[in-house]
Amino acid sequence: MARLTLPEFCQLIDHTNLHAFASGADIERLCREAIDHQFKTVAINPAQVLAAATLLDGSGVGISACISFPLGQDYREEKTDAARRALAHGATEIDYVNNLTLIKDGAWDQLRNEMAALADVCHEHGAAVKVIFENCYLTDDEKLKLCEIASEVKPDFVKTSTGFGTGGATLADVELMCRNIPDDVQVKAAGGIRTADDFLAYVTLGATRIGCSAGIPIIEELSRRMAADSSSALEL
Repeated sequence: MARLTLPEFCQLIDHTNLHAFASGADIERLCREAIDHQFKTVAINPAQVLAAATLLDGSGVGISACISFPLGQDYREEKTDAARRALAHGATEIDYVNNLTLIKDGAWDQLRNEMAALADVCHEHGAAVKVIFENCYLTDDEKLKLCEIASEVKPDFVKTSTGFGTGGATLADVELMCRNIPDDVQVKAAGGIRTADDFLAYVTLGATRIGCSAGIPIIEELSRRMAADSSSALEL
């Protein structure tokens, strides 16, 4: 069992706005909210990274740039170039989508090469990389094969979903991923996580990062629960 304080819960959250119609004001609001709550990162599209880096400078909040969203259907070189550009503009982490066609074709060597290439680019820049499986389109055998490859390549995170597919995170998927990766690869749950109960369930299963746009109401609810218990932490 673990006891986590409110700041520790905040550090599990990638505060997310990936809407195609997000305005500059929306991204500024996202960054201000992330600073106020000291969330781990803001998760945004690459074109907004440069502006966010200026807004977040010195705040301690990182930037997760979301590459090849939401389909993953780019050449490996395009993904690595996009990652380099985002990192040069101030991103501190990269979330990228696997090429699902390669998965469906069983082209595991190409998937391994792509995962290794993105990990190399990110690690050369001292940045974390999160590999998005997009589990709603995968069989359990395909998820397990990706876990096997990730266990070899060692990205920093494997991630359930983009939030743009036919489904988001599920407890069953997070349990499967946590059970089949080594301790030095973490799990990020994302997609459809909107309540404090959902958030706590994924963290209890072993997810160490949560991607969501509902971070503020979730943290507010956790704060109310702590206050009701006259406690500075919640036990998982």
